[in-house]
Amino acid sequence: MRIKPGRSYPLGATYDGSGTNFSLFSEAAERVELALIAEDGSQECVDLTELDGLVWHGYLPGVGPGQRYGFRVHGPYDPDQGQRCNPAKLLLDPYAKAIDGQIDGDESLFGYRFDDHDEPNDRMDSLGHTMVSVVTDTAFDWGDDRAPDLAYHHTVIYEAHVKGLTQKHPGVPEEIRGTYAAIGHPVISRGSGSPRSSSCRCTSSSRTRTSRSAACRTTGVITPSAFSPRTTPTPPPAAAGSR
Repeated sequence: MRIKPGRSYPLGATYDGSGTNFSLFSEAAERVELALIAEDGSQECVDLTELDGLVWHGYLPGVGPGQRYGFRVHGPYDPDQGQRCNPAKLLLDPYAKAIDGQIDGDESLFGYRFDDHDEPNDRMDSLGHTMVSVVTDTAFDWGDDRAPDLAYHHTVIYEAHVKGLTQKHPGVPEEIRGTYAAIGHPVISRGSGSPRSSSCRCTSSSRTRTSRSAACRTTGVITPSAFSPRTTPTPPPAAAGSR
């Protein structure tokens, strides 16, 4: 399979619509193989020959979402020094966005032999007994939604807790208070419409992208009143027998 140099960043597998860039950091590796796993469980290994700043990388045209893969790292095996390079072990991509399969406890998964813990287990291949990484497509269609593209000197960044921001807000429907959907409600995303307010983009640390409200990305006007509704909290009733 033809491989191109690719890029050292971003780390992991990055699909660009035409192919996938693979990038792996390793301080100990002397050689890194990218193992492409077929549907029947067979593999094709490709050497990542490009090395920049301890990052091994390469670009494979035609490889796209759904491709299962792993890494085989060649290098020193010295457990006392924390070095356990063993190309017989198919390694997960530490930057993988998706994984598939399960480990089954087979002896091939271990770095030592069951009958001799001091003997390196470098003859048993773990392929078929362990999980594999999966190439994904992270592109998302936001429809007609656009980022406000404001200059930083016109931007205020406000970090808020979803429940704390919306649970008691009188302008948010009670059935969605405390949820991501509440963040997308106009009273939160657009505030009171004050002319002094600035448009903003609300984002969530959640990687779920099943809907705009779940991704918590809204465009509108945020005002202080949207974050801090001017309501007076009701004090709790006095306990029986109290003075």
